[in-house]
Amino acid sequence: MSNPLFRLAALATAALGLGLAAPAFAQVEVDIEGGISDPMPIAVPVMPTPSDVSTAAGQTSALGRQLAEVVANDLKNSGLFTPRGPQGVAAVPFAQATAPDFGYWAGTQAQALVQGFVRANGDGTLTVGCYLYDVFARTELTRQGFVVAPAEWRRAAHKCADTVYTRLSGEGPYFDSRIVYVSETGPKGKRIKRLAIMDQDGANHRFLTNGQSIVLTPRFAPNQQSIVYMSYQNDRPAIYVYDLASGRQRLLVQNASLTFAPRFSPDGRWVLFSMAQASNTDIYRVPAAGGTPQRLTNSPGIDTGGSYSPDGSKIVFESDRSGTQQLYVMNADGSNQQRISFGSGRYATPSWSPRGDLIAFTRQGGGSFRIGVMSPSGGGEKLLSDAWGDEGPSWSPNGRVITFFRASQGGAGKADIWSVDLTGQNSRRIPTPLDGSDPSWGPLRP
Repeated sequence: MSNPLFRLAALATAALGLGLAAPAFAQVEVDIEGGISDPMPIAVPVMPTPSDVSTAAGQTSALGRQLAEVVANDLKNSGLFTPRGPQGVAAVPFAQATAPDFGYWAGTQAQALVQGFVRANGDGTLTVGCYLYDVFARTELTRQGFVVAPAEWRRAAHKCADTVYTRLSGEGPYFDSRIVYVSETGPKGKRIKRLAIMDQDGANHRFLTNGQSIVLTPRFAPNQQSIVYMSYQNDRPAIYVYDLASGRQRLLVQNASLTFAPRFSPDGRWVLFSMAQASNTDIYRVPAAGGTPQRLTNSPGIDTGGSYSPDGSKIVFESDRSGTQQLYVMNADGSNQQRISFGSGRYATPSWSPRGDLIAFTRQGGGSFRIGVMSPSGGGEKLLSDAWGDEGPSWSPNGRVITFFRASQGGAGKADIWSVDLTGQNSRRIPTPLDGSDPSWGPLRP
């Protein structure tokens, strides 16, 4: 991997003197279409350590349990697995990491087994090994190893879970990723809104802004080094870019009137945004480094919420040019604008899947807001949520899961961050220390 703190390690040198030759493949696999209706039982015991050593992140014996817990929780949260362990199953001796007791694990009714280890290295890093086995076929399916700084141990666990998930489901990884969102607190009429960032499971949470200015619609850059968002600094809505390394922010569009709804292009070269002028709102793009905006739409009414296709060739956006909010697709230069939503209700906040096959949206109708998906041509519409106030979809890196925020009914104005998969069956709340809205799921971390 490109991150020096998170490079792949050959397990031959990591622990047990074994190479990383490609293992034979068995037939165990998870039913993606079944969602949570038929989750696979999978064993995830505590990861042993060859020697209990104190590290900056704690004892390696304690880390072995925490690693297994994160792996088990990731797999459970996907809706495709029912973990056995780490509590309630036998401890695994270090020597069994590559030689499982298949008879014991078959007795737990687990179809697959995740074993591993954690070892402290002389240079202060940790080596985490991750092995996946088919219990019934008594066969190793895959293995992976990671060398990480102690503070990065959770990333090793997410990478291990991604390895297991990818091998058994055939889907791309997504656990080692982050979400940026708007953290909210205070009464409905005086909400304090701050930028916040966290791992996809809610861990490693931190605030990025102090709440002195309201912030909205944060979106990751493809390289994850910056975030673009709208802020009410100086009592005027404008678009800013926040640099994650330095904590500094800069105004993106100079000397402009009301600007909002920013989003990066897939290559990171451009930022789409909307600008209101003379009672009309259109979609523009501007170089990510700043410069002169280029106008892409020019129709009466409000055009906003632009989102690029993953290849950058097209843009989906919302417009009320027909009289109500609907979804439209156009070429990246603004040409060939075509309406794609024709169902009942209003459509807003479109987001193009990273796989390119679907567009997620918010549909308002019947007094409620719901999350749905449709094809880029407008066909195959499917609603994935059925609560009262679900808005603002954003895709996981593999295009399998969608995060959004759910507002509560009544005058409190509370909102939480949720996710749902494409079956619509597996929805869950992502824990945040305060209320949350406007989530944006970032790419897979390097």
